[in-house]
Amino acid sequence: MVIEIDASSTETQFILPRSLYTTGSRTLVTLKLQNALLVDVSETVSFPSLKTLTLISMKFPLDAFIRTLLSSCPVLEDLFVVKCGGDNVACLVVRVPPSLKFLTVRTTAEVGYHQGLVLDVPSLEFLDIVDYTDGFCVVENTMHKVIEAHLDVTYSHPQQLLASLTSLVQLSLCLTTSMDAHFDGTIFRQLEQLKVCTCETTEWLDLLMRLLKAAPKLRFIVLELSKFHGIRTGDPILGWNQPSRVPECLLSTLEYFDWRQYGGTEEEKQVARYILGNSGRLGLATFYPKSTNPVKNLQMLKELSMSPRSSSVCRVEFCGNYSSVSK
Repeated sequence: MVIEIDASSTETQFILPRSLYTTGSRTLVTLKLQNALLVDVSETVSFPSLKTLTLISMKFPLDAFIRTLLSSCPVLEDLFVVKCGGDNVACLVVRVPPSLKFLTVRTTAEVGYHQGLVLDVPSLEFLDIVDYTDGFCVVENTMHKVIEAHLDVTYSHPQQLLASLTSLVQLSLCLTTSMDAHFDGTIFRQLEQLKVCTCETTEWLDLLMRLLKAAPKLRFIVLELSKFHGIRTGDPILGWNQPSRVPECLLSTLEYFDWRQYGGTEEEKQVARYILGNSGRLGLATFYPKSTNPVKNLQMLKELSMSPRSSSVCRVEFCGNYSSVSK
C-alpha cells in the first residue's frame, strides 16, 4: 500500500489521523508526507512493511517522537527528510534497523542555526546531506558500506563524518571550513569520482589538493560552482601553493577532468596547468567558461590550449554558449 499526502498548498498543516500509524499501518510500503502534523499517541507505533518514508516540512509533537517513528520501521530502506522551522526537532537522530540503504537530509538556515544530526546507520549505501545551519553531525557507527555521498554542509568540524566514509566510490563535496586540522589520516582508497564545489565561501583549493592526496584511485574530477550557492563579492582571493609532491592519482589514474564556471583567474590558471602538466593518463580535460564574453573567453582558452600536458593522448576541450573549440 502507498500513501502520499501533500498539504503544502494549505495555510495550516494537515493533522494525520492516529489510525495511520497504529492499526492502519500494517500493509503500508511507501509513505510520503508534506506539511503535515504528527500527533503523539500512547499506542505502539508500528510500520512492519514500510520501505520508503518521505517527510517534508513536517511538525512533530516532540524531539524524541521521530526516533520512535523510525525505530518502528524494521525494514525501512529509503528515508528522505526535509526539515522546516518549528518542526520541534533541534537534533535529528537517525537510528534505524540495518535495512536502511538510502538517506537524504535537507536542513537550511531558515530552520534555525546550530541544528544537530546523529547517524547510526551501519548498512547505509547512499548519503546526501545539505545543512546550512552551522550545526554538527555525530556518527555513532562507521558507515563503511556507503559508496556514494553528497555533502553540502557548513559544519565547523566535519572530520568525523568524512572519516566514517572511507569506502566511497563517488563523492560530491562543499565545505565552508579549512581542512587543515580535519583531514589528516583519512584515505579514500576506493574513490573514483570526485566533485568539488568552487563557491567562494569555501577554501576549495586546499580541499581539492588534500582530496587528491587522499584518493589514489581517482579517475574523474569535476569542479563546479553549485547553482544553489551565491558568489561573495569583496572576499580575498584565495592563494595557492603548488604541492611539493605530485599526488598518486594524477600520475597514474586520472582520466577525465571537468571544470565548469571556469573564470580564468590567476589561481584557477595555476591549478589547471598543474592538473594538465602532471596527469600522466589524462584523456580529456573540459572547461566551461564562466564569462559569456567571446573575446575574453578566446584569450583565456588559448592560454590553456598552450599549457604543457603530461599525457600524450590528452585532449583539451572548451565549451561555451558561443562556440566549442577542441585542441
